[in-house]
Amino acid sequence: MEAATIGLDISKHVFHIHAVDGQGQVAGRQRLRRGEIVSFFSSLAPCLVGIEACATAHHWAREIRQFGHDVRLIPPAYVKPYLRRGAKNDAADAAAICEAVSRPNMRFVPIKSAENQGFLMLHRASGLLVRQRTMTACAIRAHFAEFGIIVGQGRQRVDGLVDLLDDEELTLPAHARIALAVLVSQLKELDRQVEAIERELAEIQRVKSAGRALAESKPAASAGLDQSLRYEPRSWSADVVCLNRLWCSCAGWMKLVE
Repeated sequence: MEAATIGLDISKHVFHIHAVDGQGQVAGRQRLRRGEIVSFFSSLAPCLVGIEACATAHHWAREIRQFGHDVRLIPPAYVKPYLRRGAKNDAADAAAICEAVSRPNMRFVPIKSAENQGFLMLHRASGLLVRQRTMTACAIRAHFAEFGIIVGQGRQRVDGLVDLLDDEELTLPAHARIALAVLVSQLKELDRQVEAIERELAEIQRVKSAGRALAESKPAASAGLDQSLRYEPRSWSADVVCLNRLWCSCAGWMKLVE
C-alpha cells in the first residue's frame, strides 16, 4: 500500500484504517485485528498517521512512531466536523480522522511518554481512592444515624464513630455490627492506600525539584544551551559609540523642535 496519510480508528479488538496517497485519492481501506497493527505499520513506508485522542491512543502512538511514522493525536471534537453525515461507523470514523489530520490548521494533542502516563495514573488512582473513602465515611455515618447516633459532617467525627463501635455497651444489632465492622476495615485500608500514593507523589516532587535546582545552577554551556543565548558584555568602546549616537539623535531632535 502506497499511502501518504492514514487515519486509524482504534478500539479494543478491531481497528479500521483509511489511507490516501499524495494526491488525496483513496489508497486503501482495511479492517485489522489488534495483533495485526504492529506488523501492518512496520511494513509501510513512513507516512502521516492520525489517531483520535481517546483511550489507549498514546500507547498506539508510541508503538507506531517507532517505525518512523509521523503520528498525530487529534481531539475527538476536532474530528467530528469531518464525519460524513448519516455514516456513523468505524470505517467512516477512520476516513474522518484521515481528513482531519491533513488539515494545515489542525490542533494536536502531545503524545505522552510511558513515564508521564504512569505519573498521571498515580493522581487518578489517588482521586478514585479519595472518592471511595468519602463514600465509605458517609455510609458509616448514615448507618449509625439509623440507630439514633448522629454526628456532624467531617472526617474527624466519623473517626469518633469508629471508636464508638468498639464500645460493648452500645446497643447495636449483631448484623449491624458486622456490616459496620466491614466498612470500618475498608475505611482504614483506604486511608493506608491514599497515604502510600501521597508519599510516592511527594517523593517524585522532591526529586523533580532537586533536578530543576541543579539544572538552574549550572552554567549555560554545561546545561547544553545554545551559546548564542549567553550574555556577552560589550566592550567599553561599543558602549561609548552607542551613547554618542543617542546623544546626537536627541540633539538633532531638539534642534528640529526649536
